[in-house]
Amino acid sequence: MKAVRCCDKHVHVVDVPAPAGEGVIVNVRSAGICGSDLHMVNAGYNLPATLGHEVAGTLPDGRAVALEPIAPCGHCDMCMQGDYSLCRLSAGMVYGMGHDGGMAEQIIVPARCIVLLPDNVRAADACLVEPLAVAAHGLRMLDLKPSSRVAIVGAGAVGLAAAAILTPHVGTVHIAARHPAQQEAAQRIGAGLDPSGEYDFVVECAGNSAALQQAARLCKPGATILLLATYWDGVTLPAFEVSMKALRIQASFMYDRQGLVRDVDIAAQLLAQRPELPGLLITHRLPLDAAADAFAIAANRQAGAIKVVLEP
Repeated sequence: MKAVRCCDKHVHVVDVPAPAGEGVIVNVRSAGICGSDLHMVNAGYNLPATLGHEVAGTLPDGRAVALEPIAPCGHCDMCMQGDYSLCRLSAGMVYGMGHDGGMAEQIIVPARCIVLLPDNVRAADACLVEPLAVAAHGLRMLDLKPSSRVAIVGAGAVGLAAAAILTPHVGTVHIAARHPAQQEAAQRIGAGLDPSGEYDFVVECAGNSAALQQAARLCKPGATILLLATYWDGVTLPAFEVSMKALRIQASFMYDRQGLVRDVDIAAQLLAQRPELPGLLITHRLPLDAAADAFAIAANRQAGAIKVVLEP
């Protein structure tokens, strides 16, 4: 079968053996390109695995599914206490990094990874379950109220996903969006633009020092900054403002479960409740053979890309 792999700072479509062994075969229908995928390619990570952790498809019986694309060990201290997003395997548990991912015609995963989709959610759109779950996991760490004022810095897929979760329930949600396509999507989701004044919570989704400084400026004294971005290159902490305002910083990584409910299942339900989201967030769809073009498009936010999806 065909699969997308990274070598020498380029993505290549290569022929690999079809997946076999224990697990559930999923016929991939959509695989989103994440900012992490772009970073790994640009940084020259020569991963031995097929790329892709934002994945949805169909089971052999035709049922539409998304994936929770991680394989935690299940026996380390973090897994045993229920926080499997913090499994000691770290990035090695992630499909598309430590295991063959979903930018391929098929993927094989343990049954625990399967997310059955509501009837009105298509597999072609359900690669959005993963970024929505990232946002849902972080936001449930906050003591949000209907009266809370929330700002979001960064309007990529995760920032817009956070806005989509918040806007039906929180009265004030403003997002700092750099590009016209992001601004239009944010407004159609129901968020305001150009945050100003003071906020109870600021969600940082851009992953750089300037964004973190903006987040601190937007916080009222005693507010909380939620870190939803991935900080690949490190950042400078605006320590003076953080200290003077006695700000709280809450970090979040991936997703797991709250009680018996997984973040990915909450995300799948959100897609069912907000069927307009795929049309707002997925800006480009390309065939698997066009992976190199798709990555180039995804890297060019100024040209209007939000979520670029490969469709095997």
